[in-house]
Amino acid sequence: MAEPRNRYSIVSLAFHWGLAMLVLAQVLLITAHEATDGPISREFVQIHKALGLGVLVLTLARIGWRIANPALPMPAGTPDWQKVAARATHVLFYVLLIGIPVFGWAASSAGGRDIDWFGLFNWPLLPIEQSRDLAKTLMGLHEAGVKLLYVLLALHVLAALKHQFVDRDNVLHRMIPMIPRRP
Repeated sequence: MAEPRNRYSIVSLAFHWGLAMLVLAQVLLITAHEATDGPISREFVQIHKALGLGVLVLTLARIGWRIANPALPMPAGTPDWQKVAARATHVLFYVLLIGIPVFGWAASSAGGRDIDWFGLFNWPLLPIEQSRDLAKTLMGLHEAGVKLLYVLLALHVLAALKHQFVDRDNVLHRMIPMIPRRP
């Protein structure tokens, strides 16, 4: 299942867009939580926690896939600074897509709050001190990571659009095969 030469495999596409959809769902769930009260609000948080752990597991699987299937090289003529920036951005994505859920999991653990995984079982809490102050600190780190993720996502989208409309180098075609490949 090696990567095709001019675009990413279906597995890589599934990881990329699956994680993108989960992150979008996370944003929508927290927005819904903040806009509501009572049991429905708490349900949005429970689903957010369960999906967050899904982000963690899927990210770890994606890293394993990426190790076995290295990223496609940047187009010929791409300046070295852009190659370094692209690599750093992707590494930081992985760090955040692991760190944000771990900090959320740790905050729930420190707060003694169960994580119901879609009604199937309670996800085990981390063996850390239960402390309201610690939970608050960990949640602050969780939220700071989310803000950094938003900035990174904006840069990622802007870079993809630059490749498509300025550089015209087929980089976007590799992740969105419906976009025709340029000769």
